[in-house]
Amino acid sequence: MTDQNSETAEQAKANRSNATVAVICAGVFFGMVGLSFAAVPLYQLFCQVTGYGGTTQRAEEASDTILDREIIVSFDANVAPGLDWDFKPKQKKVRVKLGQMTEIMYEAKSLAQQVSTGTSTFNVAPFEVGGYFNKIDCFCFTEQPLQSGESIDMPVVFFIDPELDKDESLKNIKEITLSYTFFELPKDGEEETAAVASPSDAATDKL
Repeated sequence: MTDQNSETAEQAKANRSNATVAVICAGVFFGMVGLSFAAVPLYQLFCQVTGYGGTTQRAEEASDTILDREIIVSFDANVAPGLDWDFKPKQKKVRVKLGQMTEIMYEAKSLAQQVSTGTSTFNVAPFEVGGYFNKIDCFCFTEQPLQSGESIDMPVVFFIDPELDKDESLKNIKEITLSYTFFELPKDGEEETAAVASPSDAATDKL
C-alpha cells in the first residue's frame, strides 16, 4: 500500500507540474498575441524616448544653417508579411548638404482584393546618425487605408542637422540610408479579439 500511495502522490505532483507549465505557456501565448497588436505604438513610444536603433528626430522648422559638406541619402522600402502592398521610394537617393531641407516621395499601392490598412516604422543607418536626422513631415506611425488597386504618394521632408559635422565619430560618414517598413493593421474585430485574449485585461478585471 505504501508503494501505491507513493506512486499516486508522484503522479499527482507530475499532473500539477504539467498543469502549471500549460498555464504558463497559455499566458505567454496570449500575452504575445496582445503585444503583437500593440507592437507599433509601443515601438513608437520606446524609440521616441530612447532614440534606439537609428530613430530619427522630429523638427518643427528647417535649419537656419546650411554647410557645404554633402551626404548621400538613400531610401529603402519594405513590406512585412501579411500586407499585400507594393511600396517603394520614387527616387533611390539624393545628395544633400548638411542643414538643407529636402522633400522626397514614397509610393504605396494596394494589391489586395479588399481594403487594407497599413502603418510604418522607420530607422536610419548608420544608427549613430539617428540623432542628427530631422524629419519635418513624415507618414510614419499613421494609419493608411487603401482600397484594392489604390495608390498614394507619401512625402518625407527632412534635413540633416549641421551639428553632425562637429561629431568626430561621424567625420567619415558619406552616405545615410532611410528605411521604412509597412505593417498590416488588424481589422476591428481582430483588435477586439486580441483585447479579450490579453491576460493583462483579465488580471485587471480580478482587481
